[in-house]
Amino acid sequence: MERKTKIHAEDGKHDLLITREFDLPLQLLFKAHAEPEIVEQWMSTNVLKLENKKHGGWQYETRNDQGIVVFRANGVIHEFIPNQKITRTFEMENTPFDVQLEFLEFELLSETTSKLSTHIVFRSVELRNQMLALPFAQGLNMAHNKLQNIVSKLK
Repeated sequence: MERKTKIHAEDGKHDLLITREFDLPLQLLFKAHAEPEIVEQWMSTNVLKLENKKHGGWQYETRNDQGIVVFRANGVIHEFIPNQKITRTFEMENTPFDVQLEFLEFELLSETTSKLSTHIVFRSVELRNQMLALPFAQGLNMAHNKLQNIVSKLK
């Protein structure tokens, strides 16, 4: 099955461009990234903090069945323009990955479709390549598929 989420990684560069078109109105696609209750559903994580404003912070955490934290990420929101753009840092705790910078841009395609373009900048080519060596593309595609399914029910 073709992955709808596309990841473009140019050789020798320390960034990624991720694009995905959704069968969702622009406002719903943006809402899926701004409302904690919806983020928790499609990302399968707990939103501990999500301050959607300039210099706002965010933190997500996932625990296993025994209550042990298996994933925690956090960052700072540098720009938050509803239905247009979110610029933020992203840091996964207890991993070898440095903080990365993410530019999420939301684009209206039609009344019922929209596009998310995410530009991620890593500290080095090596760190970017380490991320790509993980099942990153598969996981992201699965999350975006889940976003599509969950949010389409909110129409």
